[in-house]
Amino acid sequence: MVVLGVDIGGTKIRMGIIDSDGQVVVDHVVPTQVPLYPFLEENVLELIEKYPQIQAIGIGTRGMVDAENGVITFETETLPGWQGTEVKSLLEKATGLRVEVNNDANCAGLAEARLGAAKGFRRTVCLTVGTGLGGGIVLDGQILNGTHGGGGEVGHLILYPNGHVCTCGRPGCSEQYVSGTALRRQIEERQILDDNQQLISPHQLFGMANAGHVEALSLTKKFTSDLAIVISSLQAVLDMDCVVIGGGVSESANEWWHYLEEALEPLLLKPLTVKKAQFRNEAGMLGAALLVIDDVNESASKNLEDVR
Repeated sequence: MVVLGVDIGGTKIRMGIIDSDGQVVVDHVVPTQVPLYPFLEENVLELIEKYPQIQAIGIGTRGMVDAENGVITFETETLPGWQGTEVKSLLEKATGLRVEVNNDANCAGLAEARLGAAKGFRRTVCLTVGTGLGGGIVLDGQILNGTHGGGGEVGHLILYPNGHVCTCGRPGCSEQYVSGTALRRQIEERQILDDNQQLISPHQLFGMANAGHVEALSLTKKFTSDLAIVISSLQAVLDMDCVVIGGGVSESANEWWHYLEEALEPLLLKPLTVKKAQFRNEAGMLGAALLVIDDVNESASKNLEDVR
């Protein structure tokens, strides 16, 4: 028994066929095209035709999602026309299969909570520090979706009132300070250059900080301090027992992790386990598959019992 897990990003769509043990059997990537629908449907149907054993489809996507109805309730111009798309009903009609839809960061959080770095913990927050700042909150194995699909939108916590204007239109959101995009903006503002007088990358920033570059160290400490404030604020509300940090910026975590630990120490109300994500690019795809895989396994077990 296998399911299809789909992770929709701003630049690429990753589709994986996942077996009942959560193992990736087939991994397929296509560039994101807009309008996203019917492009998504066409690619899903191609995979189903090639792998007819697929029994259900889980989808993780950018933006806010009404998970109950599988509708995209909010998305920026990164994916024009995606907001309002009734993904679940459209794909179920096209494929005849069960479809579940959720936010991509929620899916990554589910993967880490069930199979990855937070396995064994009851209350997990997964922070995805990449182009933006995403959050997935998993409590006792269930995603916290919220009333309007906005549960876990950590990137839109107000960190600095009257701060830098976010893509959502509000000033001071945390992803304007804790993300790869934010780091690149601040690197440009501070004019931190390499030996060739070119603007450095976030990865280079952390290396230069550890080498003693004053401005790079200052920005790195600000980044980790802001991340620590976000984690501390979440702890005050959720009292989670584990935080997992993933996303593109986390690939350089060994370079900045000690600064984060220093910043967290005076801010935490209670002991808290903070870990690096186990999964990288496959987290969203795996989590999307987990949206449907339990029901597929239960159905298979019931059918086996009926046969007996």
